[in-house]
Amino acid sequence: MHGMINRAIERFVRDTYGRDAWGLITARAELDFAEFEAMLSYDDHVTEDVLGAACDVLNKPREALLEDIGTYLVSHPNVEALRRLLRFGGVDFHEFLHSLDDLPERARLAVPDLTLPDMELREHGATTYSLICRGAHPGFGHVITGLLRTMADDYGALVLLEHKGRRETAEIIEVHLLTSAHAEGRAFELSVGAA
Repeated sequence: MHGMINRAIERFVRDTYGRDAWGLITARAELDFAEFEAMLSYDDHVTEDVLGAACDVLNKPREALLEDIGTYLVSHPNVEALRRLLRFGGVDFHEFLHSLDDLPERARLAVPDLTLPDMELREHGATTYSLICRGAHPGFGHVITGLLRTMADDYGALVLLEHKGRRETAEIIEVHLLTSAHAEGRAFELSVGAA
């Protein structure tokens, strides 16, 4: 697993629950280091061990933990750059949803060896969609669910999201866009200093 993914888990725990919680997790996962290096790769079992330890230490179900990580990735000030990158996907939530098909390729432009699951948006009507996440590692769909929930708020949209489970290598998220203009979205400017 790419170090950036492991580093995101680490930062989520440290920023949300503190360094002591992260220390308990690394001990329970039997890591022989305290921090992940973002540009290294790690065996997949290391990520699984850390997630399992985090679920135990934080007393959270895996799905809830993964969704919380997705929320963190686009809401915490320490990772504002990802939110900004995603906001370039469209002027409203509808356009943003359609930009998700290209997200894995855009990520590879920035970090060539980062492999994200492929995403395919299927439109079932003017306001109903399903997002198919295909990848070898189960759980990424829950991260995307948290990310989508937070990005909908960011755009001021009202949505209902439901993770429908995993079929073979695909996770399916149902998206019902109830309204694009439910509330005022967070401010977004093209230049970093303007926000």
